[in-house]
Amino acid sequence: MKKTKINSPSFASRLGSYSHGYSVEMGDSVLIFTTGQIALDAQGKVVCPGDAEKQADFIYQALEQILQQAGASLKDVVKTTVFVTNMDDFKKISPIRNRYFQEAEPVSTLVEVSKLVKEGCVVEIEVIAVKKMS
Repeated sequence: MKKTKINSPSFASRLGSYSHGYSVEMGDSVLIFTTGQIALDAQGKVVCPGDAEKQADFIYQALEQILQQAGASLKDVVKTTVFVTNMDDFKKISPIRNRYFQEAEPVSTLVEVSKLVKEGCVVEIEVIAVKKMS
């Protein structure tokens, strides 16, 4: 089994001892796990504070970048977990989620939490993807 860290230099500095993602070779496939992504720009500033819709769109783009570094895409996602600070935001982020996962249709969990790690962040998303090795 081979595992490889995925850390994009175009993202904000990590807030601790973790990786943006890991790819793990398992037989003829690669599993890709991402850490929960929040809406931070490259300078570490919160993108669109309090705006769940714009943050979700930003986060899905970041997840796409992480997956691309591992040779995968959002089409390869099999599981996603979304954390929101207000369950009413589901109505705002669901259409965005559906647009990004039109083909994948992954299993999904949505959880309301009281707070996220950065003030102004109202959405956090993590995914697991599976890609057949070429």
